[in-house]
Amino acid sequence: MASKSPVKRILAALAAIEVADGPMSRLEAARRLREAAEELEAAQVEAARKAGATWIEIGAIYGLTKQGAQQRFRAAGGSQR
Repeated sequence: MASKSPVKRILAALAAIEVADGPMSRLEAARRLREAAEELEAAQVEAARKAGATWIEIGAIYGLTKQGAQQRFRAAGGSQR
């Protein structure tokens, strides 16, 4: 499933939540939604960094310091500079 784009996986998970027949099915769809959203977020942080965004700018979006943003997203593939 990882070959699908995160946006398509988000849409599929949202659709699954709508038609789920019980709490466990909804929970599984919610987990897939969270994982896809995290992947999308990490990709957008990386794209922002490649486009020249600073860690200060990225941190401001999240209410984090430069260091906080670096710590949160560095493991997700973000550049250290």
